[in-house]
Amino acid sequence: MSVDPPTYLTALQNNIRTRPIPWDGAVRAGTVLEWQLAKIRAVDKVKKDARKQAVESDLDGYRILFVGGSGADQPSVLQSAARRTDVVQYILVLLSDLLEAIPALAKAILADSSSSSSSETDPYRNILPLLAHSTNSDDPIPLLTSTVLTSLMSAARDESPATLTRALPSLLSYLSTLAQQSADAGLQDIGVLLSSALLYSSATRQQAWAQRSETVAPLVKILRAAAGVSTNGGEDTSASLWRATGAEGVSSNGANSGDLAAASRVGALLEGSISGGVGLQLLYHVLLVLWQLSFDAAEVGDDLNDEYDIVLLYTQLLRLSPKEKTTRLLVSTLFNLLSSNRSTLLPTAVLARLPVLLKNVAGRQHADTDLQDDLQQLRDLLDEYTATKTTFDEYVAEVNTGHLRWSPPHRSTVFWAENARRILDDDNGAIPRKIAEIMSKPWDNDKAVLAIACNDIGSLVREVPEKRSALEKLGLKTRVMQLMGDSDESVRWESLQALGGWLKYSFETK
Repeated sequence: MSVDPPTYLTALQNNIRTRPIPWDGAVRAGTVLEWQLAKIRAVDKVKKDARKQAVESDLDGYRILFVGGSGADQPSVLQSAARRTDVVQYILVLLSDLLEAIPALAKAILADSSSSSSSETDPYRNILPLLAHSTNSDDPIPLLTSTVLTSLMSAARDESPATLTRALPSLLSYLSTLAQQSADAGLQDIGVLLSSALLYSSATRQQAWAQRSETVAPLVKILRAAAGVSTNGGEDTSASLWRATGAEGVSSNGANSGDLAAASRVGALLEGSISGGVGLQLLYHVLLVLWQLSFDAAEVGDDLNDEYDIVLLYTQLLRLSPKEKTTRLLVSTLFNLLSSNRSTLLPTAVLARLPVLLKNVAGRQHADTDLQDDLQQLRDLLDEYTATKTTFDEYVAEVNTGHLRWSPPHRSTVFWAENARRILDDDNGAIPRKIAEIMSKPWDNDKAVLAIACNDIGSLVREVPEKRSALEKLGLKTRVMQLMGDSDESVRWESLQALGGWLKYSFETK
């Protein structure tokens, strides 16, 4: 693999390497065959050069040793020693070491996987089942197996059907269970790092994305915890992200709310973690995985934002980023996503105040010249977009995010006078329909959304009273009337104002 293994995994492997295995006794018991032991001894506890020479001069022999041959007299050593967990653990560590040092072995093991249709020649047949060896969390065999499988696939950069349709999905599912071990940061880090090593091609990334409820969702949860926002998903997360980015407004002393949130976490950053107790190393590795997925931004970008609010989340993380290496991954991922999905994601980035944040980030002293270039590239992309956008465009973009906030257009009488009719007519009434969709939700944790929606409906009725019936057909009048009994004072006030305008014009037309 291209990254150093976590300390937790290294310690486990070192412990197993030092355990004495009574090999001769294992042969007498039939646990290990004589020819298997001969090959093991040729590479076990010998110098690196001797080990490499032994394997490279007999690649097929070592392939058979670990995955088995076509005959009954050529079983895999993992199959022969299945009842001896100490031997299985030792063999898995040995195989992992060989794959790391001798990439040619991985290619030899998987050489026939593309044409392998028989279970007897499946290179994974004796390794993959070990992922489910035990449900006991203290059993190291599944973890060691995941390391072997990851090294095997990544070293060979294999894209055979056996890998993509059978082994990889199972391995990704297992690694996702590690990434969800919030009580054990060591296991989390292993799960994330091994996942990163598997994203070596577009095909493997596509499979990881297809399993995103397992693979991506736990990583996003880690990032939400790091950003200090709700990890529950849905409206709660969206609302807290908008507040965190500062798009909700400024404090009474003029400070941006997002800046205040960032400042409150300085102490945690100095202690080697950020919000939610997320370690900086784990944060970096999670960002690395999502950066790799962003290589296919045109295919995954919109869904990534729709399902996980990734633009908002990354904007907040960029505000908090404690290291240049995390900042660079955030900036690079944002550029990949925004440049490949301009019409859908750039509006959200602007509403999240990303251009302002980038100006502040660019003002810091960065030693990494690549980061400087990436920052400028992203700023240029956003500047080009904002230079051609009007207040109407900004309002439409905000509505389309599905989350309203008190941005300037909502309280501007000039804006409504100039744009109300256009809002009603644009795209066959798509904007009022979207507002109706927004208002249909309870927004229990962000009542301001409902208050703003009532304000907007009232403004539309005031400016274009003859379109009241069209709004009524969308159920907006009924919803406004319902909200007059809401528990939130601001919602009650705005709904009363909106209904008052409705009734005023209703009386005037009679």
